[in-house]
Amino acid sequence: MDIMETIRGQVESNSVLLYMKGSPNQPQCGFSSRTVQALVGCGQRFAYVDILSNPEIRTNLPVYGNWPTFPQLWVNGELIGGCDIICDMHDKGELKSLIDEAIGDQEPAADA
Repeated sequence: MDIMETIRGQVESNSVLLYMKGSPNQPQCGFSSRTVQALVGCGQRFAYVDILSNPEIRTNLPVYGNWPTFPQLWVNGELIGGCDIICDMHDKGELKSLIDEAIGDQEPAADA
């Protein structure tokens, strides 16, 4: 499968998807760690992809989403942004309502 199709499938099949360095239990950079903390603070499960163990995704996701940095949060197929945007939304109370609305009653897998 083409890597762009793989990315599209991940984005479309997960209501809340975080592309990050490492895993939520072991983030491998400060930006990923801060983003995970904001998401965990919302109280919902979310899917993630470790871009460090997926170099093709790491190379091609910035092209797919037209966003150059990581982490990247995707909600309902839409790129929300990176660490600064996510943390700002969390501080304003906007992130929880966005995540709650996206998740609804479904429980996404822990790893896309």
